Amino acid sequence: MTESPKLPHHRLIAYGVAIELLDAVRAMRVTDPVLRDQALRAAKSACLNCAEGAGRVSPRDKARAYAIARAEAGEAAAAVEIAVHSGDAPQAGLPAVLRHADRLVAMLTRLVR
Repeated sequence: MTESPKLPHHRLIAYGVAIELLDAVRAMRVTDPVLRDQALRAAKSACLNCAEGAGRVSPRDKARAYAIARAEAGEAAAAVEIAVHSGDAPQAGLPAVLRHADRLVAMLTRLVR
């Protein structure tokens, strides 16, 4: 049996947390199509930028990708918060979204430095 390939982003814990954030955002089932699209695009972008940063070689290139991922995580969380406050998503799932976003932002803040 052969092992599945381990790409650089698979070794990055922050990438796994970004995937958890994406799952939590999807689970919110935001009914407003604009907010749903914004939240999902931002969460997906956080994942993609974590992967990009992991694949970069120079510290400056890594930091740039991680900084973008950090901002996208905050944007995804804000879009979901706005949806909840607008009545377009249930309050119950918000703590999970905020927990994952907070953890990801903290990790990426360290990676940017």
